[in-house]
Amino acid sequence: MSAGPGLEFEYEIADLESKIASLERQTNRTDEIEKEIRDLRRKLVDLLRDVYGSLDSWQTVQVARHKNRPYTRDYLNLAFDEFVELHGDKHFGDDRAMLSGFAKLDRFKVLVLGHQKGRTFKERAACHFGCAHPEGYRKAMVKMRLAEKYRMPLICFIDTPGAYPGIGAEERGQAQVIAESMFMMSRLKTPVICVVIGEGGSGGALGIGVGDRIAMLQHSYYSVISPEGCAGILWKSHEHAPKAAAALRFTSDNLKRLGVVDDVLEEPLGGAHRDHHQMASRLKSYLSRTLSDLESMSTEELVNQRYEKFRRIGVFLEEAESA
Repeated sequence: MSAGPGLEFEYEIADLESKIASLERQTNRTDEIEKEIRDLRRKLVDLLRDVYGSLDSWQTVQVARHKNRPYTRDYLNLAFDEFVELHGDKHFGDDRAMLSGFAKLDRFKVLVLGHQKGRTFKERAACHFGCAHPEGYRKAMVKMRLAEKYRMPLICFIDTPGAYPGIGAEERGQAQVIAESMFMMSRLKTPVICVVIGEGGSGGALGIGVGDRIAMLQHSYYSVISPEGCAGILWKSHEHAPKAAAALRFTSDNLKRLGVVDDVLEEPLGGAHRDHHQMASRLKSYLSRTLSDLESMSTEELVNQRYEKFRRIGVFLEEAESA
C-alpha cells in the first residue's frame, strides 16, 4: 500500500513510488524498463529502511497520526474472525469515538474496546477525531463488566490524542470517569491486553490502558500529554512541539527500556500505513500468543501481578554517589 503524500520526510519516498507506478502502468514493457523497475524497487527498500530506521520523536508522532494508518475497525476486519458491535453507556448516549463489542480471535472469544478516528472528514467529525467523551468511557466500563461476567479476555486498542476537552465533557465528569475506568481495570477479574496502535495521548489513552500486558506498535507513542499540550504549557507555543516530543521520551524504544510497556510490535517496512494486512497479521499473532500465556493464570494471580506491574512503573533505585 502506498502511503501517499503528506509527510515532509517521505517526499523522496513518494517520488520513487510515483516513478515505479508510472513505469508499471506501461503496457509494452521492455527488458530495460523491467530492469529499471527492479533497480528502483531496491532503491525504495533501502530508502525506507534508512528513513524509518532513524525517525526522531516528532517524526514518530507524525507517523502515528498518518491518515492511512490502520485504525481499530481496520484491525477488527483484518485480524478477527467475527465482531458484534455493542452501543451505548446506559446513561447518556453512544460515543462513536469508543468502539466496543464481542469478537472472536482464533479459538478465543474476547471483548474489544478501542478508540476510533474515522477516515473521511464526516466520520472523523462524528468520532470527535478519536477523542472520547465521558459517555465513551462509561460505555467502556459497562462492556468491561460484561467481559468479567462472562469470563472473556478484554482487548483494548489505544489510538487517541486525548479525551475530549470540551466544556460539556467536563460538566459530565470527564476526569472522574477516566479515573473510575482505570480503577475498574486494575481490579478486573479477567485477562486484559492493551495495545497502542497509533497515538496514546493523555488521560484519554490511560482510561483504557490498565492491563496485564501493555504493547505498542513500533512507530506509535504513549504519553501523559500530547507534544502540543506540553509545548503550550512549558514554552507557551505549539511551535515547540518537536522539542517537547524529544523531551517526553514517549517512543516505543524508550518506553520498553523504562518498563512502561512489555512488548513492541515491529511494523512493516515504511510503517503500518503501508501494509495493513501484514500489520494485522503480526498483531493477531501477538494477541493469540499472549492470550495463551494469560489463560493459564488464576484470577488472583492476574489481579495481583497487574497491581504490582503498575506499582513498579516510574520507580527507580539509584546508587548514591560516593563522597
